[in-house]
Amino acid sequence: MVSVVQNVAIDCVNAYELARFWSEVTGRPLHPEDEPGMAETQVMTAEGPMLYFHQVPEPKKGKNRLHLCLRPETSREEEVERLLALGATLVADLREPDGSGWAVLADPNTPDYQF
Repeated sequence: MVSVVQNVAIDCVNAYELARFWSEVTGRPLHPEDEPGMAETQVMTAEGPMLYFHQVPEPKKGKNRLHLCLRPETSREEEVERLLALGATLVADLREPDGSGWAVLADPNTPDYQF
């Protein structure tokens, strides 16, 4: 017998708005019953665990212990620009001219991300 990961839970100060951001990032819909102001919202993924956002009163402290690694369907540079336009913050640009490396972005919930 094993356990199956049902969701990835993310504490935040505004569950609906952060879920809406990640819905745009992933191109996946919010749960059909979710509405602005709700303290719990979900992004419905195509497969695998859902992204579950839970509103908490306390602010984030310290470095994140979990992050999502994204692989764009378009070029890396186009996707970084799209995510910045959605409200992400560029924390560290580790992209190399030869196409290696990556960009570290913070979502609107964590603009004070510590790298």
